[in-house]
Amino acid sequence: MNNTGPASPLSAGSNIFLRALSGMAAMSARRVLAAPSLAPLPCIMAHHGSAALRPEHTLAAYARAIADGADHIEPDLVPTRDGVLVARHESQITDTTDIATCPEYATRLRTQTIDGITRTDWFTTDFTLTELRPLCAHERLPAIRPANTRHDGHFDIPTFQGIIDFVAAEAATCGRMIGLIPEIKNATHFRLLGFTPKETFLHTIAAHEYTRYCPLEVQSFETTPLCRLHGRVQAINPQAHLMLLMGERAEHVPDTMGTATPLAFGDFMPPDDLRRVRDYADVIGPSNKDIIPRDADGAWSTPTSLIDDAHRAGLLVQSYTFRPENRFLPAQLRNTAGTMPETRRDQSQKSDAIWTWVLTASLPMPRQRPPCPAGSGPPAIRPVSQAARAPAGSR
Repeated sequence: MNNTGPASPLSAGSNIFLRALSGMAAMSARRVLAAPSLAPLPCIMAHHGSAALRPEHTLAAYARAIADGADHIEPDLVPTRDGVLVARHESQITDTTDIATCPEYATRLRTQTIDGITRTDWFTTDFTLTELRPLCAHERLPAIRPANTRHDGHFDIPTFQGIIDFVAAEAATCGRMIGLIPEIKNATHFRLLGFTPKETFLHTIAAHEYTRYCPLEVQSFETTPLCRLHGRVQAINPQAHLMLLMGERAEHVPDTMGTATPLAFGDFMPPDDLRRVRDYADVIGPSNKDIIPRDADGAWSTPTSLIDDAHRAGLLVQSYTFRPENRFLPAQLRNTAGTMPETRRDQSQKSDAIWTWVLTASLPMPRQRPPCPAGSGPPAIRPVSQAARAPAGSR
């Protein structure tokens, strides 16, 4: 929005607030075409929390992301042996906890195959929540994020219920909505082990008032869970969205492996197939490299048409992940400007959200939110409805 003259502090604050609501609105209406105008202010997704600054999937990482202005925080969810959903990047926990220092659990080290990959590790499904409680979180990538190791041992493993409580409290403190964008990990694998993470997830969001109205988006790399969740999540939270995460184009979709018709993620990216994805999902989450590929030297090459094709199919696009470390950046940006230019280039392709590990290095514009009016509660700060939004195609 262009201003032709000086604005008073009140009008400037109101403008920021309206733009924030407009950005949230792109995540909030369910049956709309995903034209670029639906996200005039792209949503900021804190991938694993502010994982470049705090050990991922800890309340500290989520708190830092919220303080830096995140619209949504993203917990990865895996079950314990007694079926409680906890936040870890994967079910295996050697890299993210101090489990290896616990001699009483030495005999639980074992080997199993998850989505075609065989690992020897300790797994959350072999421990009850009570047994996991004493463990402390550790930095998953210490060679890349050595500064985060100073926080090793300071934080525990949060449950999904605890994360909801924490985000609801932060939202009340900040006076703004903070969304949740949980990923249900390895759903087919856990189902074969006898767990029911989808049912547990639905029960958890239904039991908490905040998750019945906050911006909520559920993600999975698998199509079957999304098809089964479609409609059931929205019955609990009518504004909720479902996202099909996409791995590399040649990577197999986990719930199709071993079937008569195994599929790769690239099979979902042509225009006709994107229209079929719209039957059970509102959003796709491809990697940044599927938006702007990189050549053999890691440099940017010609952007693909994936965002435009998805928008024409009525899908929002939220690519992942903007990371500040040189090993993750395109060759043109290494040792120079960090992830900010990468974020701007992605936004030039009309992406609807920014997934990042460190908000202060990725935000293309200030994210400060004005406080809610005194006495306002959750209904007053919910995203605006479809009826209140400008017509599709307007700016």
